[in-house]
Amino acid sequence: MTDLRAATLPYAAPAGSSRPRDRSSIRRTNLGVVLRILRDAGPRSRAQIATDTGLPKPTVTTLVAELVANGLISEGSAQREGAVGRPGTLVRIDGRGLCGIGVEISTSYVHVLALTLGGDSVYEHRVAVAVAEAGTEEVLDLTAQAIRACFTALGRDGIRPVGLTLAVPGVIDTAAGTVEYASAIGWRKVAVAEGLRRRLGQPLPHLTVDNDAKLGALAEYVQTEGSDVHDMVCITGERGIGAGIISDGRLLRGSTGFAGEVGHMPLDPRRTPCACGRRGCWETMVGLDAILRLAGTGDGDWIHDPAVELESRLGEVRRRADEGDVRTREALARVAEDLGLGLALLADVLNPRVVVLGGYFTHIGHLMLDRIHEVLRERVMAPDAGGCEVRLSALGFAAAARGGAHLALDAVYQDPGAV
Repeated sequence: MTDLRAATLPYAAPAGSSRPRDRSSIRRTNLGVVLRILRDAGPRSRAQIATDTGLPKPTVTTLVAELVANGLISEGSAQREGAVGRPGTLVRIDGRGLCGIGVEISTSYVHVLALTLGGDSVYEHRVAVAVAEAGTEEVLDLTAQAIRACFTALGRDGIRPVGLTLAVPGVIDTAAGTVEYASAIGWRKVAVAEGLRRRLGQPLPHLTVDNDAKLGALAEYVQTEGSDVHDMVCITGERGIGAGIISDGRLLRGSTGFAGEVGHMPLDPRRTPCACGRRGCWETMVGLDAILRLAGTGDGDWIHDPAVELESRLGEVRRRADEGDVRTREALARVAEDLGLGLALLADVLNPRVVVLGGYFTHIGHLMLDRIHEVLRERVMAPDAGGCEVRLSALGFAAAARGGAHLALDAVYQDPGAV
């Protein structure tokens, strides 16, 4: 049997009993098994699929034919390196005619991203907005407009969305589709799912609302495909700091779904006021506002201007550091120290193989990594920091929307026949 990372990706959570009850449900279950094997292990021959699943070869042939007919997979020849003779036939994920949509409402933008079943981006758009200042209704209006534009573009290309996931920074009631509390954007008890359905006013694919850090972690975990990493902590680098936690290949949600609010650990000895109303939270030390405040020269410094693209402002911070600006270098050193402090606590508690720094850290984190690793080695109780490696995300500010798109596609992997 092939050693797969997991039977399903960490966000897959089938409801109710998974035991097939009749011939039709057995077929649907087996279709999902074949599709998930191709997702997790990559292109396979029919014989390999039969070995991996334990299903009879004739059954695999029938299942593959149905998935091909539904446009979810395709078959093609592939010559193995060093092999002679006729190339073998491999089965691979296709699904170009359908997609999942991820939408992130961040502190400073709304980002829409659509991915095909094979992971290809077929639509992406981001619009800048100061969310906390704009107000809930205006932001939901803007989000609905962005989603409508995505639907229109996909329709022109003949691509059908099968799900829509909204990522928001805060405490989310996923069952109700509400944002219970999001201090970074000033939202409390906002019925996001209901508000979007009312604004869009058309039959919608399945709509889910979830936490941005958790969805970012899903996207980062997908990026590790083929590696031996199954325990990781993904840190958002926004005005607020959150964590998505993957433990043994599964997303850790906690007993009521609120795990990962690490930004409000009371670590700041200066007791700086936090947007949540308390003082001394970790995010006041290492969040986006902290690095800009420490690196900036005052209110007149353009790196504080929300009208300027964030990437441009972070590029300016990087430029100043590269040119040896003392204030900027001291700011980076302080944030690196404080970031290492919080990560060491998480490493002691969770013992992750990898910590991924996302968001703004992806733009200037390379200037802090050496000191972060030093702090981990100094503070983590286990030898060699418990084997923990800190990496910068390759997804940056797109991680949450990408994770949302992956989650939206999960229904296909659970029941391909329903597509």
